[in-house]
Amino acid sequence: MHVTIYEVAARAGVGIGTVSRVLNNSSQIAPATRDKVLKAISELNYQPQAMARNLARRRTHTIGAIVPFFTGYFYVELLRSIQAAISRHKYDLILYGVDDLQKKEHYFRHVLQQRRVDGVLLISMRLSDLFSAEYLRRKLPLVLVDAYHPNHDSITVNNEDGAHRAVQHLLRLGHSRLGMINGHLESTPAQERLEGFRHAMQEAGMPINESLLISSDMLPEEAAVPNDGFNKEAGYFGMRRLLELHENRPDAVFVASDIQALGAIRALQQSGLRIPEDMAVVGFDNVELAELVGLTTMKQPIREMGDLAVEKLMAKINGAPPSSKLQHRFQTELIVRDTCGAKLKAQRNGHGRIDG
Repeated sequence: MHVTIYEVAARAGVGIGTVSRVLNNSSQIAPATRDKVLKAISELNYQPQAMARNLARRRTHTIGAIVPFFTGYFYVELLRSIQAAISRHKYDLILYGVDDLQKKEHYFRHVLQQRRVDGVLLISMRLSDLFSAEYLRRKLPLVLVDAYHPNHDSITVNNEDGAHRAVQHLLRLGHSRLGMINGHLESTPAQERLEGFRHAMQEAGMPINESLLISSDMLPEEAAVPNDGFNKEAGYFGMRRLLELHENRPDAVFVASDIQALGAIRALQQSGLRIPEDMAVVGFDNVELAELVGLTTMKQPIREMGDLAVEKLMAKINGAPPSSKLQHRFQTELIVRDTCGAKLKAQRNGHGRIDG
């Protein structure tokens, strides 16, 4: 029997106008009221009649991407590649920008209940087992990008190995007192990059000074919140904190994203320090701005990640059998430029070869 909007309103204890505003994602609804309505919709498996008729007739030819509040250059470049790949399939893209946990869970429910998209890309966010089971039960195709869940196709990069090789590179250049500026430690990429840093230092028999390890959650709110702490403010304030150590400051810093590295470089320049003579810097991502500032970095294959994510999602939408390999992990590549000291060392040694 078809569930009506009146039954949803009765279950939630609100008027039908309130249910309608929730369905249309109005900002004029209190969070507690929105949650009650969404819970009632989920429990009753309510589908608006217009959408149900539309879905019975045809596909929407639209893909939804749930993505952290996308001010970061990594997300801009990833979404650019996703948009290009989706356009090749004559599909449209709807973006759901998430800047807090409550909004993330709202969008997880929203795309399931509304079915305005044929498939979903979940970018750089954890998927709970509860929502994983619900997506599988509703048969809504889902691919994770820069995130992992064992029950879904996941496109990731080998963060730990990339960080490990970045630190190895700095150690080979003769730097011995290494620091790190990281994203928020609740972020999986931040955790994996920290693990790679620790592994490389331990492997080389080098001491790890915990006071030289800065994460965004240790910094002011404007640095900790946007993009899981992978932002210019985190790099700037993180470097300022390291510089306060004066003679105990590091001689090289691995920065867990290029955008953070830009902020760190600004702090060094304001302090009158030379890069790399006074402090070397290596980033992670290889966004377009990295080349402009001569930043040595670990390259993520961002375009390839976006392309593969869309191809896997389109295959699922078109009814392809489940893949036997759910996880695809890309490797990073060291891009040597000016900020690590490799070119300076080569010049001083009288040869042009740069060791990776």
